[in-house]
Amino acid sequence: MLNFYFTISIPLDPVFIKLGNFIFTWHGIFMSLGMLLAVFLCLRIKEKFNYNEDMVYNTALFAIPSGILGARMLFVFEYWSFFSENPGKIIALQNGGISVWGGIIGGLLGGFLFAFFRKYPLLKGLDLAAFGLLLGQAIGRIGDLINGEHLGSATEMAWGVLYTDEDSPAFLHSLATGPHHPATTYELIGDLIILLLLLFILFKLKRDLFNGIYFLSYLSLYSIMRFFVTYYRVDSNFFLDTELRIPQLVSIVTLTILWAGVSFLYFSRKNHRIKVLLKRLGK
Repeated sequence: MLNFYFTISIPLDPVFIKLGNFIFTWHGIFMSLGMLLAVFLCLRIKEKFNYNEDMVYNTALFAIPSGILGARMLFVFEYWSFFSENPGKIIALQNGGISVWGGIIGGLLGGFLFAFFRKYPLLKGLDLAAFGLLLGQAIGRIGDLINGEHLGSATEMAWGVLYTDEDSPAFLHSLATGPHHPATTYELIGDLIILLLLLFILFKLKRDLFNGIYFLSYLSLYSIMRFFVTYYRVDSNFFLDTELRIPQLVSIVTLTILWAGVSFLYFSRKNHRIKVLLKRLGK
């Protein structure tokens, strides 16, 4: 038996309970809880963004399924070398395998398109979604930590983790490397810090801000945070022959597109078509 001082041991079985053919994992439980609490938070602050209860529920009914689809699609893309040889496992969600970035992109796309066709306030809707996404992501990462879903690099820090249950995805990794970084916990903490910052601004800053500022802040800060946290993970594939892992590439692309779009809209704001677009977005 391996003995390490100043190490956090996680002995839990990834499966919380089995009921017949149904398997409930810690990951699935906290992911579901995260989605529920995300909707709950949006309901609590909806009035600040001119949304009502029906608008929140209706948008969530489209955003959540599209988020799950996007999360799986990006995961399959990242590990295509495996799935190309095992196509039957592409839809085997019971075995785990989702991408947070894919969930964010898919959820935002589905929710935005629904809000657009229903003529909901778009930028305010994105601002509202930022709060729910951050809380949902943070709660979901608790399940990742318990399950050992993602593998961190070796560390001698006091908060290094070891997975001792043989069914944990990180069990063999723990045997091979010893204590390793709880990288998903770093992301959980980062999500909560960003969420608390945005909540502080929302409730304590006594002046109006332009529509979209919370969404812009969320996506920018999360992209930067995720880029650096990924350095502590060893389970994400590299993009082609580069030194960038897939989540880092997505972070860079997201930041580039986001700020290029903001810059274009700002410097083109006097153009008639852009004025019409901005009016529709800010409605």
